[in-house]
Amino acid sequence: MQRGDRLTLTIERPAAGGRMIARHDGAIVFVAGAIPGEVVEAEVEKVQRGTGWAITRTVIERSPDRVPDAADGTSPSDGGCGGCVLAHIEYDRQRVIKAAIIEDAFRRLGRITLAAPVEVVASPVDGYRMRARLHLRNGRIGFFREATHSLCDAAPTRQLRPDTLAVLAALEQSLKTLERDTVGEIELSESLDASQRALHLELLPNADPSRLAGVTRLAGLTGATCAPPESTRTMDLWGSGLVTDLVSGATLSRHARSFFQGNRFLLPPLADHVLSHVMQGPVLDLYAGVGLFSLAAAHAGHGPVVAVEGDHFAASDLRRNAAARDDVGVRSEPVERYLPAATKAATIIVDPPRTGLSKDALAGVVAVRAALLIYVSCDVATLARDARLLVDAGYRMTSVRAFDLFPNTAHVETVIAFAR
Repeated sequence: MQRGDRLTLTIERPAAGGRMIARHDGAIVFVAGAIPGEVVEAEVEKVQRGTGWAITRTVIERSPDRVPDAADGTSPSDGGCGGCVLAHIEYDRQRVIKAAIIEDAFRRLGRITLAAPVEVVASPVDGYRMRARLHLRNGRIGFFREATHSLCDAAPTRQLRPDTLAVLAALEQSLKTLERDTVGEIELSESLDASQRALHLELLPNADPSRLAGVTRLAGLTGATCAPPESTRTMDLWGSGLVTDLVSGATLSRHARSFFQGNRFLLPPLADHVLSHVMQGPVLDLYAGVGLFSLAAAHAGHGPVVAVEGDHFAASDLRRNAAARDDVGVRSEPVERYLPAATKAATIIVDPPRTGLSKDALAGVVAVRAALLIYVSCDVATLARDARLLVDAGYRMTSVRAFDLFPNTAHVETVIAFAR
């Protein structure tokens, strides 16, 4: 097996990341654009240490769950474009595949057999995304193809609303009036109903932002800001760089530079589900972001709450959102730095980055000895790893539910409740 080979493969099962597992002469091959049960002809893209990566070129035996090709014979989606890795698969089957990926990760990585099949809460696939990072290259705005810096059109991915796409098209044309390239990346942030839509523009080196206020003042936008990528200072161009929503009783304003969950349809159900597990306080919310779970818990009467967030931008939004409440304390520091001084908590909520809990963070969480721990994760591999360590530390899993915040992709948000 070597690059460029065409192999006939029978697809066995899904793998984390969106590819499917097949075997050739006993070697594992990770195949893009396939569905378990299909027989495909795939072209080998690379081989490392006896393992192959390949892309489907011809479907020989087709799954009934494959999305039909267009009338001209073309695929209905560009599977290489960001957000479309699973778009060739009917949506209900996507959710079955994601449930299988979660169960497989827990069995292999966490050595944990889940007691029941995982429910993956469904999302509409069109216009779900209210937060996105786009790229400007050679006058075009779009997403990157998976694992590349090659630009692809955002519209066919179906992630963004039509009115959002219209704003981006107008912005693309407006930015072309500048005498030289000024913007490299664009952070988009919308409210749930898209009545507010703000942009943050990342400036190229030595860029002159003096004309950006004029070229970004477009219909459909409510504000724009800009800054160099590494700067913690943000320049307001016009309007407001913030958007605001009411979620589970909590009023949340956030800037496009702050992390926030991106699915407008599943954000309220996700917050409500986490809230349904929270015990009477004290509550400790780690990696609190702009305060989604902290403020919701306080509004529901579960305070006092301590919210810990180390990111500069998210912590700024968190302080502003919590300012009117005397039952929410904010700590603007890394979780690892805060935990040694943490006091007792009845409930701990953790929503870490894809890397999961660091060793110090996990040790600190266990040391608090909270009766309940709610773990919100966007990466099933690190979640399974940390779940094993929490079980070994004396916790037991009481609830597992997944939310398909990223339809047509291989990502899934999983929420696990642990009891001591």
